[in-house]
Parts: sequence; C-alpha cells; structure tokens
Amino acid sequence: MTLKEFNQFMGKGDSGNSFLKSVFISLVVSFSVFLILYFSKLKEIENFIPKYGFYLFLAILSYSLIIPSLKHIRPYKEFPCMGGMMVGMTLGMISGFLAGFFIGATNGIFWGNVFGIMVGILFGVWGGKCCGIMGVMEGMMSGFMGGLMGAMTALMVFNDNLKAMSIIIFVISCVIIIGLNFMIYKETKSETRNHEDNLLNAILSFILTTLTIWIMIYGPRSALLQ
Repeated sequence: MTLKEFNQFMGKGDSGNSFLKSVFISLVVSFSVFLILYFSKLKEIENFIPKYGFYLFLAILSYSLIIPSLKHIRPYKEFPCMGGMMVGMTLGMISGFLAGFFIGATNGIFWGNVFGIMVGILFGVWGGKCCGIMGVMEGMMSGFMGGLMGAMTALMVFNDNLKAMSIIIFVISCVIIIGLNFMIYKETKSETRNHEDNLLNAILSFILTTLTIWIMIYGPRSALLQ
C-alpha cells in the first residue's frame, strides 16, 4: 500500500465516492438519532450514560464503518470468487461479532446471540452475494458464528475488564474493516464505477442505531442482568 493509493482510497481523489464521506454521513445520522432520543426520552432513565452510554457509543462507531462497506460493493455486480467470499466472510463475522458483543454486554448472552446473528447474516449475505452462492453461504456462516462468539465473549469477560476488552475488540475490528475496504478499492479501481449516493447508508444507520437503543434500554435481558 503506497501513500498515494491510501489517499485515493480515503477519498482525496474522488470526493463523490469517498470512504470518509460515507463514514461521516453514517456518524451524523446515528448521533442525530441518539441525541434526539436522549433529550426527548432517554435522559430520564436513571444511570443511562454510565450503564449504556459506553457500549452504545462504540456500537454507533462500529456501524459507521461497517455500513459504508456495502456502498463500495453495490456498484459492482460481480467480484472474483475469492474476493467476494472474503467480503461476505469479513462483513458477516465483524458485524455479527460487534453487534452480538455490545448487546450481550447490556442484555445478556441469549439476546446478544439473536441480535448478532441477525445483523451478521444480513450484512454477510448482502456483501457476499457479489460472487454468487458461495459468497452468500460464506456470509451466512460467518454471520452465524460471529453473532454467537460476540455475545459469548461479552459474557466470558463480564466481570473481568469488559470495557477494556470492548475497546480492544473495536480497534481490531476497525483495522479489519478498513483493510477490507482497501481491498475492494484495489480490486475495482480500474473498473468503471457509477456514482452511489448515501441514502441507503443513512437509512441503515438510522435503523440499526434505533434498534440497538431500543433493545439495550427496553428489550428483554437475561436474569444475570436484571
């Protein structure tokens, strides 16, 4: 990876399809949703920030990196088999693991598993379909395993530096997702690409942020966290 290639990937050479621009829009939408809900309802909940704020903040940051990856894939109907399988596997595993981990930390392992599996399979299949049935299967398997492992990890370290582990997991996941997006850029930079707007990014950010907040605050939780 050269500095010039990295600058072009991050958007300095193509503002219309900028990775940073997509991340920024996702962050703006997610934090706007959070602020509206906080000042209208959530601030009345006792110990909301100490209990949920840390994990919700990391979840929003995670979504802002995962969702723009789909924007990079959508303009291309087909990827080479190995590249497409890598897209499905990475998106499924990381999105499922992170979603399952953060919900598992606040609501328990069962609901963390359910939410993580749903998010992981959704993103894994969506990303993996770019190379056909093999990518779809890879995305589904990775989302399934990632969702289970994320919530399981949260429970395993629940009484042993859970917040520190959250930061470690988030940082490593960020590096992996940025690497995936750079791989997509390298694979497709010589191909003609249609301009993609950020409407779907904004919609997905709104849905995932709202759903995560609702589950964390009002959703069911295990007996361990009652």
